Amino acid sequence: MPLQLYNSLSRRSEVFTPLDPQRITVYLCGPTVYNYVHIGNARPAVVFDLLVRLLRREYPRVVYARNITDVDDKINAAAQTAGVPIAAITQRYAAAYREDIARLGVAVPDVEPCATAHMGPIVAMCERLIASGHAYAAAGHVLFDVARFPDYGRLSGRSVEEMIAGARVEVAPYKRNPADFVLWKPSPPDLPGWDSPWGRGRPGWHIECSAMVETHLGETIDIHAGGIDLQFPHHENEIAQSTCAHGGKVFARYWLHNGMLTLDGRKMSKSLGNVLLLHDLLQQHPPEVLRFVLMKAHYRQPLDWSDAAVQQARATLDGWYGVLRDLGEVDAPALADADPLWAGHGGLARLHAALSDDLNTPEAFVAMANLAGNARGAVSATIEHKRDAKAALLAAGRLLGFLQQDPETWFRQTAAGGSVDAAHIESLIAQRNAARAARDFARADAVRAELAALGIAIEDGPRGTRWKVATP
Repeated sequence: MPLQLYNSLSRRSEVFTPLDPQRITVYLCGPTVYNYVHIGNARPAVVFDLLVRLLRREYPRVVYARNITDVDDKINAAAQTAGVPIAAITQRYAAAYREDIARLGVAVPDVEPCATAHMGPIVAMCERLIASGHAYAAAGHVLFDVARFPDYGRLSGRSVEEMIAGARVEVAPYKRNPADFVLWKPSPPDLPGWDSPWGRGRPGWHIECSAMVETHLGETIDIHAGGIDLQFPHHENEIAQSTCAHGGKVFARYWLHNGMLTLDGRKMSKSLGNVLLLHDLLQQHPPEVLRFVLMKAHYRQPLDWSDAAVQQARATLDGWYGVLRDLGEVDAPALADADPLWAGHGGLARLHAALSDDLNTPEAFVAMANLAGNARGAVSATIEHKRDAKAALLAAGRLLGFLQQDPETWFRQTAAGGSVDAAHIESLIAQRNAARAARDFARADAVRAELAALGIAIEDGPRGTRWKVATP
């Protein structure tokens, strides 16, 4: 099945046809690094990491860029509060972002450009826009002249008047039009600044991404992705300035936007005190559980985060890992993408078809559940059936970013993914088994209660007594 993507620009699902099948280009707007990111910031990183995984199965080369915004008014404020240079803030939180997002199974992008390393290309783009008449300098600022770009508003589907009202743009005397947006602005002595033809200053947010895309991916790219909250003004402005800077060339051929994340049905905001930081959640739950919740809803739909959703994700993953534990003695081959089993296996084909349908993860999870059910049913089957069922389940998990641990490690980790004193647990289980063998059931029950108090659940079965850290 060919890859279908919903293009926000055309507002319809389209077959993905790359500009150059030998070099697919993808750009994702990354974080502004002035603090730990909230869980909503992790959603685009996870879902578009899945898209890149899918593209890498089909094409020989995918160049994936995810930027870091390391110059911004919020960064300036954080640095001033802490009394340190902005680099002390940005380097700390960029490193934290990389570490936290990697724990979610998100691969390192091919390119991770930072805005501060691209001042030359940013200034050069501003100069080209002024030379072509699409921008103008005024009072130390460089502003994009929205009236010179008739397609302004096409991505968001808004009129200029609606965009002005919705964005609450700054009305300044040096603007020709209230909708004109800043490409470059002056910096006072107490704020970071770089030399430019218009004086010491710093870039506007939107021009940073356009310059980084041009530098690393080219004037026209295949896919530009990000949260729906960036559609206007950020992405709308990127289209305007990039198209005009490149003589009318298409900037991005496919625009993909993920839906927003809410908490128990309410918008996350600092004023409500309900912002969940990814860094904190990783101390409370295994990373695969967080990844599962982030992928559970279709990426274009809103996603509601709740304790119930987290618990359900953990229970589902426990079930999948339980199947692998039951098939632990089976040596399943690691399937390559070109392995015939991928093309000929109904469950894997269904999974691939679901993901090819605009990253339909809910349907992909149904396919994953069917593969797990098939593997569960193979526990008492022939060794060949066991091997194929386990290999298919592992292959599906690898594509989605799940089942990346040894099953025993999975069941023996704490809620935050740490380890427990396995030797002590095994000793208590041995004591309980000895008490049961001696028909000292009171002692056996007491040991079981001691294990429960430690947060350990045990299961007696044909394979003996197995244990796991109980799900809260």
